[in-house]
Amino acid sequence: MRLRGSRSEAGFTLLEVLVAFTILSVAVVGVIQGFAQGLRLLRAAGDQQMAVLIADQKAREVVIPVEGRDEGKEGAFDWQRTISVVSAPDLTRTPASAKWHVFQIDVTVRWGEKRRIEVVTLRTTAEKTPPGGVPR
Repeated sequence: MRLRGSRSEAGFTLLEVLVAFTILSVAVVGVIQGFAQGLRLLRAAGDQQMAVLIADQKAREVVIPVEGRDEGKEGAFDWQRTISVVSAPDLTRTPASAKWHVFQIDVTVRWGEKRRIEVVTLRTTAEKTPPGGVPR
């Protein structure tokens, strides 16, 4: 016996299908945006790593520090290196330590519109006294 108004057919109504489709669409869009954000972060991290490598290389290129400034370009990266003498009062106390100098090597790498990284290091050198006895 069949009751009046009861549902005997199995299936989904149009409204249930539309609600399920909407939920699925929102979830898929969220997942795609998550992947896109991950790719953007991966590229930014790669650029940051390349900038650090360039800055480190430019700081290590200095074998004998001399005060000054130079700059250049490596691919999409612009770099600027500044070398300056740092005062070290402790090194002037004795004649043996007075020949030592401390240099600050500052390398700045820029890319994109607002991106930049700066690497700063210190290097000590001693004046070499040639056989004539006059320091250079």
